Amino acid sequence: MQPKLIIHGGAGSSLKTKEAIEVVRHSLYHVIDTIYTLLLKGGEACDAVVRGCQLLEDDPCFNAGTGSVLQSDGQIRMSAALMDGKYQRFSGVINISRVQNPIDLAKSLQDSPDRVLSDYGAAELVRELKTPVYNPLTERRLQEWLQERQENFERTMADVVAEKVLVKPSEARRGTIGVVALDQQGCLAAGTSTGGKGFERIGRVSDSAMPAGNYCNRNAGVSCTGIGEDIIDECLAGRIVVRVTDGLSLREAMQRSFTEAKENQRDLGAIALDQTGAIAWGKTSNVLLAAYHTGYEMGDTLEMVEEVEAID
Repeated sequence: MQPKLIIHGGAGSSLKTKEAIEVVRHSLYHVIDTIYTLLLKGGEACDAVVRGCQLLEDDPCFNAGTGSVLQSDGQIRMSAALMDGKYQRFSGVINISRVQNPIDLAKSLQDSPDRVLSDYGAAELVRELKTPVYNPLTERRLQEWLQERQENFERTMADVVAEKVLVKPSEARRGTIGVVALDQQGCLAAGTSTGGKGFERIGRVSDSAMPAGNYCNRNAGVSCTGIGEDIIDECLAGRIVVRVTDGLSLREAMQRSFTEAKENQRDLGAIALDQTGAIAWGKTSNVLLAAYHTGYEMGDTLEMVEEVEAID
């Protein structure tokens, strides 16, 4: 089967300049090119998803891994999940600190009888795996937090893109990264990673390490981004996958789910693949920072106008 791939780096308000669009496009296309080469060489969907998430986590432009936002107490707490569609197996970590790639911890739990761990359990896993201690803090995120502290945390979340060249304050928010891949064997996988909203209440849990924000089976895979609470309320990823499993096309499942989300005034986005190789994406926010490979060419959603689009 021809491999297919779609990734995202968050959703939010429109990027205001061509320069901003091109910087994000360059980052996303680099990841697409690297991971699609892996798939063409026979790589499995799960491995491609993990590698894609690692690259996005390592890019300080995005709110995951290096470049994650700070919570209200000035600490970074990250969450990530991986779901293997072949075995319909979900694993993840919640509110983990001082690691470079939270997606690696999610991967390590795929064969564990306990597959989702929160802060203390996740920290113990880090020690068991002898994962090197790593500080994901960047100067841009620190200054963002210091400025917000002076304003008594009036904003409810941080910027999705962590570069001054890209956004002004309060533009382009709600950051998460995600990857959905279809390999040559026809197997699907999905992964999602986030630094959270930023400035949130200590202990707040995002959708990224829940089936609401990251879900996959043999029929379809979905990774979500946006306001985590809105995604949880819609159970968006799980809802789309179940609809495809029940017989709707991926395009129909996305359209119905986003129509409902818009009626409920949600602020979110999602990327998706199905077992036939159909690619789809949708948003209720102004922009979805996503890119994809159809098997023949790369494309992106950075200047997307329609709320839902698909390549069947």
